[in-house]
Amino acid sequence: MSTRKHIERRARRRFELALTVQFRLTRKISTARWGTGTIHDMSSSGISFQCRGPLPVGCHLELTVPWPAVRGPYPLRLRATGFVVRSSATRTAIQITWHRLGIEPKGVIPISAIA
Repeated sequence: MSTRKHIERRARRRFELALTVQFRLTRKISTARWGTGTIHDMSSSGISFQCRGPLPVGCHLELTVPWPAVRGPYPLRLRATGFVVRSSATRTAIQITWHRLGIEPKGVIPISAIA
């Protein structure tokens, strides 16, 4: 029986989180529908999540994650954009290119409208 240690090659530490993520492919021509998935792990530079099926590698995504903390009476939400770097039937990984954690009042403007 071989006992090999797993060597972590990622530059940033990953944290396992069971949070819901909403995402959509961002396209200039048409508006994409929002999909839902479950985060497996994340770092400051990437997110790995499960969704219904594979997403196209290289496509640009917009994501929102209800954050498990509040600021006063207001809920927080992580908003991010990035590119799909790996995708299979069970998991998708994105490289984050922009993110913001903040208060989300009702009637929020989509990221694509301000980024």
